[in-house]
Amino acid sequence: MRIKLIAFDSMGVRSMATLVETSSGVFFIDPGAALAPRRYNLPPHELELKALEESLSRIYSALSSVDYVIITHYHRDHYLYRAGEQEYYRGKVIYAKNMYIDINPSQKIRAHILYRKMGVESLARQVVFADGKIINLNGVKLQFSPPLPHGDCNSKLGYVLSVTIIEDGFTLTHASDIQGALCKSSLNYLQNIPHSVLIISGPPTYLKQESNKDVLENLIKLIKNSKRGFTMILDHHILRDQDYAKYFNILRNIKSDVKVLTAAEYMGIEIRQLEAYRYKLWSTT
Repeated sequence: MRIKLIAFDSMGVRSMATLVETSSGVFFIDPGAALAPRRYNLPPHELELKALEESLSRIYSALSSVDYVIITHYHRDHYLYRAGEQEYYRGKVIYAKNMYIDINPSQKIRAHILYRKMGVESLARQVVFADGKIINLNGVKLQFSPPLPHGDCNSKLGYVLSVTIIEDGFTLTHASDIQGALCKSSLNYLQNIPHSVLIISGPPTYLKQESNKDVLENLIKLIKNSKRGFTMILDHHILRDQDYAKYFNILRNIKSDVKVLTAAEYMGIEIRQLEAYRYKLWSTT
């Protein structure tokens, strides 16, 4: 299995776009990217707009060789939704969050627009609502979680799917937008998986709604209770915080056999926290 992280917050845009190559085909998990419309009461800077353009270009290019698209939920940084982008779904098998069950109104509307108004339902080779399903593809196993809260247990932002891909004893889990397993049900689900690599959205510390202990509590438990070493790629919401490193330092000192990296670090490239420093970008323009 080969993992390529295409676009993430540590690369300058809101995204968790992940390409996974296996012997049974190529999977693209959450092929989307977007920008915060306002941050510090400012619109995106031109450097952010350029980063978005570059990220979308990488996503479009990668999709040409993809067999399967996985959409964990219908927030616009996790799937392609713009006019004309429906063509990138043509001929793909789509595994996606169910648009009828355990979904909040805004996501349900977006899913309806995607599949019906944009015609993706007919453009795709197949659309499979994957909540809680286990799918075997010639030696590659896909395991989808039941719907998990988007962040804390009482989140009004709806539900998301985590997906685990298993091949030859290697286990990759992509845990989209559970925000550091803030809800115990998300923690319980992840603790039962023997991860080789866990890609997980971090808590939204930039919103300053939680104490350090509260936001890291379940991530700390996840690391402490792990029965083997693994790599945790922690990114997305937490990289919108200028002070993300202090949280990483806490997690990195728990167990020596658990590596905690941003997506950019995993790919060996420079961290670009463009949104977190938007006010500085504008101040130097």
